[in-house]
Amino acid sequence: VSSILKNFSVIFLQRYVLGDSAMHRMAQSYVFLSGLGGLGVEIAKNIVLAGVKAVTLHDTKQCETWDLGTNFFIREEDVLSQRKRVEAVHPRVAELNPYVQVGKSSCVLDENTDLSFLRTYQCVILTEASLSLQKKINNFCHSQSPPIKFISCDVFGVCARVFCDFGDAFEVSDPTGEEPKQVFIQNITQDNPGVVMCMDNRTHGLQTGQSVLFREVYGMTELNGTCRQVTVLTPYSFTIGDTSGMQAYAHGGFFVQVKIPQTCCFVSEQPSLSTPCFVCFSPKVPLQIHATLLALDSFQQQHHRLPNTGGSQFDSVARLQVGRCPCARQVSIDQDLVRTLSRTAGGCLAPLCAAVGGIASQEVLKALTGKFTPLQQWVSEAVLVLLCLAAEEFFPKGDRYDALRACIGDTMCHKLHRLRVFMVGCGAIGCEMLKNFALLGVGLADHSGEVGHITDPDLIEKSNLNRQFLFRPHHIQKPKSTTAAAATQDINPQLQIDAHLNKVCPATESIYNDRFYSRLHVVVTALDNVEARRYVDSRIVSNQKPLLDSGTMGTKGHTEVIVPNLTESYNSHRDPPEEEIPFCTLKSFPAVTEHTIQWARDKFESAFSHKPSIYNMFWQTHSSAESVLEVRGRKSLEGSFQVIKLLSRRPTHWEHCVTLARIKFDKYFKRKALQLLHSFPLDTRLKDGSLFWQSPKRPPSPIEFDLKDPLHYSFVVSAARLFAEIYNISYSEKVSRYIGALSLKMKKKIVPVLTDEMAKKPDQTKLSVSSEEEREAIAQLERAICTQAITPDWLRMTPILFEKDDDSNGHMDFVASASALRARMYSIEAADRLKTKRIAGKIIPAIATATASVAGLVAVELIKVVGGYGFESFKNCFFNLAIPVVVLTEPANVKRTRIRDNISFSIWDRWTIQGHEDFTLSDFMNAVREKYGIEPTMVVHGVKMLYVPVMPGHSKRLKLTMQKLVKPSTERYVDLTVSFAPELEGDEDLPGPPVRYCFSGDKPEDRA
Repeated sequence: VSSILKNFSVIFLQRYVLGDSAMHRMAQSYVFLSGLGGLGVEIAKNIVLAGVKAVTLHDTKQCETWDLGTNFFIREEDVLSQRKRVEAVHPRVAELNPYVQVGKSSCVLDENTDLSFLRTYQCVILTEASLSLQKKINNFCHSQSPPIKFISCDVFGVCARVFCDFGDAFEVSDPTGEEPKQVFIQNITQDNPGVVMCMDNRTHGLQTGQSVLFREVYGMTELNGTCRQVTVLTPYSFTIGDTSGMQAYAHGGFFVQVKIPQTCCFVSEQPSLSTPCFVCFSPKVPLQIHATLLALDSFQQQHHRLPNTGGSQFDSVARLQVGRCPCARQVSIDQDLVRTLSRTAGGCLAPLCAAVGGIASQEVLKALTGKFTPLQQWVSEAVLVLLCLAAEEFFPKGDRYDALRACIGDTMCHKLHRLRVFMVGCGAIGCEMLKNFALLGVGLADHSGEVGHITDPDLIEKSNLNRQFLFRPHHIQKPKSTTAAAATQDINPQLQIDAHLNKVCPATESIYNDRFYSRLHVVVTALDNVEARRYVDSRIVSNQKPLLDSGTMGTKGHTEVIVPNLTESYNSHRDPPEEEIPFCTLKSFPAVTEHTIQWARDKFESAFSHKPSIYNMFWQTHSSAESVLEVRGRKSLEGSFQVIKLLSRRPTHWEHCVTLARIKFDKYFKRKALQLLHSFPLDTRLKDGSLFWQSPKRPPSPIEFDLKDPLHYSFVVSAARLFAEIYNISYSEKVSRYIGALSLKMKKKIVPVLTDEMAKKPDQTKLSVSSEEEREAIAQLERAICTQAITPDWLRMTPILFEKDDDSNGHMDFVASASALRARMYSIEAADRLKTKRIAGKIIPAIATATASVAGLVAVELIKVVGGYGFESFKNCFFNLAIPVVVLTEPANVKRTRIRDNISFSIWDRWTIQGHEDFTLSDFMNAVREKYGIEPTMVVHGVKMLYVPVMPGHSKRLKLTMQKLVKPSTERYVDLTVSFAPELEGDEDLPGPPVRYCFSGDKPEDRA
């Protein structure tokens, strides 16, 4: 148990994906993995990072040069010393997670092997095994009681397949892993069937057949605590069966979805070959791929080898074999697929291993935990259709790229080697991408290529280690980019990588300027926020460079390929903004756990970060307390009232901090409730006669402090510690005696309660101050000056930045206890610490399986971009490995905006005007008209209007030089927004593409 808990501290982001129950089951499971080629080592990496109890790695092969291009844990010295693959891989897999027992075996495993040793394992995974051996081991696993979960998977060139068998009756505890939503009820009809309407037209997110649990319903109280199956009517309503015999619905109540375990039935591999059940990932018919791969199995069984690389002998027999396939009547032969498999089956595409390895690894975790819907039962996929290439393109050359060359040809390999890439972000996806670059040979020094720059300003933290697999414990607090670069060059020493520690943002445009982008071939983003993505996208559009973007959240992932003049850009689409919690809800009327957590987080920011920062800023502009009194007659104290209050109440000893924390307890959890109930008694009614206190509003209950209540004690201790920290006071363990001796006399002060949901949070620095408060503040300040207690140290505080990952700093103690107390005050079910930490810290759940799959899919698209594939070949992807579903779609085609019948533009277009030192605004407008055949009407630079005809004085600007109107930047050009005259008088001006004005008369790309 101790080792499990220690491991949890490393993989806490994964806990948000799987949950503690599933994590505990996984941490007690034993896994057997056979085959340590490119696919096998991907699976080994993912499941060891996930944190199973033990993994046995099995392989009988010897390290070869070939393996250097597929297995990122095999090095050149392993090949030279003729080590066995399992011997080379074992120690490197083991160091990924010290809490996982990693064993090794190189014993023969064939059709004559006694399989009884497998009974000690809960899951068996086979890669690089013949179909006959797969069937034998699967039959053994299926026959055990309970069944041993069985997974087989293969990658043949550019084709792959996965098969799962978890037994006759596999129970799934949580099919989706989605957190159940709490939805408030508007109305329930007294009918057969009764119809439930959601409040404020909120979508319920349910599907017919699912079940919901009702709580806090008034009137129709018979529903409370009952579970009802639903039939969906609309996104906002559903039926729940007969309610005609119940009392009439009055008001209030909410429902939550109830997760009901499901049982999945699997058949073994042999019978499923003829009637396979597929999870379909792409438009290509999976049955065609399945049948062609079965033909390949027959070829292997007959010839005891795969088809020769680049050859066509399999092509000639495949049609016959496909015709003999058990499912032949249901499928037609795909000639292109047969030809592709014939030439590439002997190769191995590393990015495909990463993508399929992520999928297969997630199935392993499902098999061990019962969490998420398992794959039933086959996936068959092909990711590339080969361009017309000569057979010689695929022949081996005896180097580390033979496996890749067998899949894409030698010419494409050289294009990858010469590639210059800029990757932004070296986190989880960044590490996986760098691994793929190393295996593909992207950016080799001896080919003038470069992974030509990677950048990330962050340092490595402990929580990074279970997803960012290039990092180890001794790397903690070292830069991500330089560490990742060194680890990548360990995989492939031929790579040239220049690692930076910069953010890519407007502040670093002097580094990442147009000249920098002009040297690049492609940009890859591995970022965790939308704002940064949008900025990088704007730069690649401006510089006409392809962009490959991706991201994950838990088991979900997406990839997007952006190609100049072919596709829309990232900024072409915008997700709806996140819904903000109304200020009045946070302040006075919380309804769900999320509200109480956000309230507690806001209190932390206000008390321990924002107010100390304001305090410090104030005393930077006021030399002393006396100087504040001197300006009192000339200036209002509105801006200084908060500061004077902090100064006058400043604690000087630890017991003062405890007192201050105890006062805050009563203010937050007692006085606030009394104030609300004074303003709105429980029987208050609105103008329409309905009760004020009805769902979703909950009446608060004042909380009396109890020293023996652990939650009360935790709040006071954590708050006192934080007060001590901001006031630079030593912390002590002596708390109980101070709290017990306190006798607090609170002033009753009734403050108006805000109920307007549209109201915004007020600015603390601009709050109005009453004359009474001002007099009180002045008196406090005068008393403090008279006592000569104000020293320079008193005029400084230490703001605290919220840090969720350090449990010893008291930050999460404060937020968790404050949130739980507020939930108790409003009769809301409190969240546990893990959920509180996720919401307060805005943590994005993460798991290595999804990260590996995303990076693999991006690398496949990289090959297409480099190879100059057509638009129809590119694929964007969205997947959710939990369900599982993978959706591949074509990118959005670039849109063109019409200006005139013969003039249009897209986001990728940019018009250019070349000027000189004496070039005037009038010359610029004439040049645009003459070059592009349309009349400019308005010119804007950023937010500055250079020429708008209706603006006073703007006509005089036509004679001014462009250099005077717009100061040249280091780039010696500016991008201007120009509007054009409409076709019909009275219509609005027409938009156009950016117009780049070059001051010196030469294009930036000419100078680069």
